[in-house]
Amino acid sequence: MQRFFLFLAGLLLTTATVAAPLPDVEVVKIDERVYALLGPLELPNKYNQGYTVNSTAIIGDHGVILVDTGFTDEVGAHLARAVAKITSKPITHIINTHHHGDHMLGNSAFKNVEIISSEACKELVEKTGYEWLETVQNATRRKFPNTTPVPATLTFKADTRSERTINGVKLVLWVPKGSHTPGDMMVYLPDDNVLVSGDILVHNITPNFHDGKIKNWISTLEQIVALNPKTIVPGHGPLMTSAQAAAMKDRMAVLYAGVEAGYKKGLSDAEIRKTLDLSEWEKLHYFDDLMGGDINSAYLEVEAENF
Repeated sequence: MQRFFLFLAGLLLTTATVAAPLPDVEVVKIDERVYALLGPLELPNKYNQGYTVNSTAIIGDHGVILVDTGFTDEVGAHLARAVAKITSKPITHIINTHHHGDHMLGNSAFKNVEIISSEACKELVEKTGYEWLETVQNATRRKFPNTTPVPATLTFKADTRSERTINGVKLVLWVPKGSHTPGDMMVYLPDDNVLVSGDILVHNITPNFHDGKIKNWISTLEQIVALNPKTIVPGHGPLMTSAQAAAMKDRMAVLYAGVEAGYKKGLSDAEIRKTLDLSEWEKLHYFDDLMGGDINSAYLEVEAENF
């Protein structure tokens, strides 16, 4: 994923001037206490200053739980200002859905908060956090001296669903087997029937398989469909329904099965691509940028499964 962002950064204009203003946060009220904060449907660049992520504000009795904080301390502060327009209650808790920098480097904008993630996410933030900082600095052509990786203070084990009440809000902290990344966490609000999925679900965008375990990911999507949430806040793109999650699951399952069939015929990943019906994928953003790498990732996973 880092290499992909760095490649795109190299295609941008290299002249750095005064930082552009951050794009507006699109605030979508889901119900009285859950607000989606939708970022631009773009890749990080010098015009959006790395702000591309979806976040979620969950307003409790005594404070706000913010899910995902953006790519820099400036994005984190931008999201905090958006929350302040919704409620005067302070942000007391942060949940990171995974370790990719566009979801967690904004943690550095927040002080005196509890940060929650999976155990694997915390380890990956500590291991790769500064690589992600370099990624956003290259993509935006500027430095972020006040952005540092801040890992979780409370973690949960893989393949668990843990019920917690925070600020009077019932949450299920769902850590599936590694799917989009080895350290994913989703947040389910049973009283609201809302799922905050991180990048396990993305809407109108080609998912990035680079750090994923695709068979696990498909299984996780099946479990999401079975849960049947009314509203899903994906990691990127507009809000989703369970039916749209099912459509993403089906696309991924058919793609993986096609790659597996081609591998068993002795085809290379490039040869396999010619055999696949990608018409539904071609409608998604970043198809040309990501599909080749996604097929290669699926091929390598199939190869490992059949070794």
